[in-house]
Amino acid sequence: MEDTTTVKVAEGGRVVIPARYRHSMGLKDGDEVVVRFVDGELRILTRAEAVRRAQEIVRRHVPKGRSLVSELSSERRKEAKSD
Repeated sequence: MEDTTTVKVAEGGRVVIPARYRHSMGLKDGDEVVVRFVDGELRILTRAEAVRRAQEIVRRHVPKGRSLVSELSSERRKEAKSD
């Protein structure tokens, strides 16, 4: 979706995300978002989208079939035994 609108910056730097954008993103009152400043743009992501993108980046660098969680768990078990 590409859509543009203008909003005002209120006292304290507050900016209201227009309702149609909140609805499209599935945001509800009290939800937290991730805010990034990239190439002069302020980008707002849902936590779920930020996690999805992070997982995508990790997948590019971890060979298929390798489980970082299993490796970490194994390392922790070894450390616990040696303590």
